[in-house]
Amino acid sequence: MTDRKLILATRKSPLALAQSEMVAAHLTAELKVEVELQKFVTTGDRQAEWSLEQKGGKGLFTSELEAALMNHEADLAVHSTKDLPGEMPEGLMIAGYLPRADARDVLVLRDDVETPTKLATGSPRRRWQLQMLFPNIEFCEIRGNVDTRLNKIANDHLADGTVLAAAGLSRLGISTWPGLVFQRLEQGQMVPAVGQGAIAIQTRIEDAAQLAPIFDAETARNVRVERAFQSALGAGCHTAFGAHAIDDTLFLFHENVGLRTLPLDETDFNAPADTAQRVLKRWGLI
Repeated sequence: MTDRKLILATRKSPLALAQSEMVAAHLTAELKVEVELQKFVTTGDRQAEWSLEQKGGKGLFTSELEAALMNHEADLAVHSTKDLPGEMPEGLMIAGYLPRADARDVLVLRDDVETPTKLATGSPRRRWQLQMLFPNIEFCEIRGNVDTRLNKIANDHLADGTVLAAAGLSRLGISTWPGLVFQRLEQGQMVPAVGQGAIAIQTRIEDAAQLAPIFDAETARNVRVERAFQSALGAGCHTAFGAHAIDDTLFLFHENVGLRTLPLDETDFNAPADTAQRVLKRWGLI
């Protein structure tokens, strides 16, 4: 696989392309091969007005890229890990991850707003946790690329603010925006989505082993635990759920138990599926 040009499947959005360029540069540096981006428009991109909560978000941003892998039209696919469903299509697996960026969420408010009364987000995870921070808040939907969302708040006054991922803002080089202020939310305030901040590189099972050593072991260790909880719950876009492992702690939010923290040891990291089953049964979630 690594003795020729590699074809990298990616979405066409500015953030997806920025992330894919990072992966391409890493592959070129590590494997000394040429990398070509093959760009796809996914169902989630085409249906820009859909409510992901109502329509369901499973596979909307990944299916076309995964089909390219299964049809041998591409060698690798790049995903924002938080977009990946808990289960992989047969024959595919995650080869690894780039080092994880800041996984926190960012509260974005108009600079004339002290306490928001209306926030724009389609994420149940974010809505439930924002309700804990702002008990009287109202919500509306928002879709589109990052700059589109920022303009909808700053210029169109769709709402007082929104919430975006710190990693996405950073990868797009956005640290400020006219008329807006950015406030990072700690994991104890807003538990991130599973895999948030991590860029996943997916490939066919037979090709994964030779690629795994060039990717980040610590990110893989943490994301495996988060995805084990996601898989055990079957959580998707309809469920207010988040999980984030960092150092020796798991932060978890679920609409039925609220925000919890859990200490993790090496046994937990080495057997993430067993860890998820044990903890979720104890909390009455499965």
